[in-house]
Amino acid sequence: MAKNIYIGEILKNEGIRENYFLMKVKLPESFDDPKPGQFVMIRIAGLSEPFLGRPISIYSFRRSKSSAEIELLYRIVGKGTQILAGLIAGSQLEIHGPLGGAYAVFPEKENIVFIAGGIGVAPLSLLAQYLCKSVCIEPSRMSFYLGAQTAKEIVGLEKLSSLCYNMQICTDDGSKGRKLFVTQAFAEDIKKYDPVNTAVYACGPKGMLKALAGIIGKSEFHCQVSLEERMACGTGACMGCAVAIKDKSGDVAYRRICSDGPVFNLEEVIWE
Repeated sequence: MAKNIYIGEILKNEGIRENYFLMKVKLPESFDDPKPGQFVMIRIAGLSEPFLGRPISIYSFRRSKSSAEIELLYRIVGKGTQILAGLIAGSQLEIHGPLGGAYAVFPEKENIVFIAGGIGVAPLSLLAQYLCKSVCIEPSRMSFYLGAQTAKEIVGLEKLSSLCYNMQICTDDGSKGRKLFVTQAFAEDIKKYDPVNTAVYACGPKGMLKALAGIIGKSEFHCQVSLEERMACGTGACMGCAVAIKDKSGDVAYRRICSDGPVFNLEEVIWE
């Protein structure tokens, strides 16, 4: 087996909302501890179709004496994830990872703000768990803005409620929480946070992140975003997930989301 590729056993794979599934996978002890923001590429062991793996953010991680376990929160968006949703406990997966870069952590910041849209809740949940349990940041310092189109698409709330003191729920149709975009909710609260002493972490659709860039602008907020993109290899070999950014000299450059990201500083990304 190649480096960082493992055979995992599905312990559970359950639907938690319409088109949303939570999968728990048992992996060998040699699987590295994932860092918040990293992901895995998944293929069904022994099957040639679908040929390409599917990138899924790591939602949670636990290690025992003889094995490791990861949880993967995913949404059915096509043929590959539809096949994954049909797998039962005991099925085997080919897991490549952990892959990609991670969120940088700033324990000295007074406020930690998370902004998630839809399935973007997954990597931010792992980050919140890490900050609470490994960095010992108190829940009162962490605020989570969680948005989705409808109440049926709000996932991960129960876990987050135990980690973050301030939870703000937004839906486009007002079926749960406030009826506005999650970025608008943050914009209304932005004066509550001292830019110098606040770290902002975001993950969600491109439109949400572009709106966040307009809200934060050239302020002193330090904001990191995890970009969502279709990937073919997950390691940067195919250049299929390139994104335009501004390099240190201000020129346009291209970076691979899978290997150079998926986490980037918000101010670097070119949204047009």
